[in-house]
Amino acid sequence: MLSNTCKTAIKAVIYLASKDESDEKSGVKEIARYINASEHTVSKILQTLARQKIINSIKGPTGGFYITTKQRKQPIITIVDTIDGKDLFDECGLGLSKCSSSHPCPIHDEYKKGREVIQKLFRTKTINVLCEPVESGLAYLIG
Repeated sequence: MLSNTCKTAIKAVIYLASKDESDEKSGVKEIARYINASEHTVSKILQTLARQKIINSIKGPTGGFYITTKQRKQPIITIVDTIDGKDLFDECGLGLSKCSSSHPCPIHDEYKKGREVIQKLFRTKTINVLCEPVESGLAYLIG
């Protein structure tokens, strides 16, 4: 359901949030290395997220990316909407353009239920909530 780019964006933001307490700014290389992603991809993602004010960036030798305490309170759906678009949870599970309750694909009803559960998860869970188990060592950002 989520694109690889969106998954990378969520991991990058959670990584930044885990560094929030230290007031450190992180560079693209550091983030990409930690979440095991391409520097080029991470760079483009972070620029997009900074333009949308989901995270912040400062240019220059002491610059980098960071996230504020207020930004940590954003629901994960803000990242998903920015990267994959607001229509992600309206799409057909088989990619049909005319899938609906009156014209369903073979998996329509089951897929709709799963999609609603995932959408609720992203609407209710904040960056902060997802960051906490990573900070405490109970969850990981790499496999």
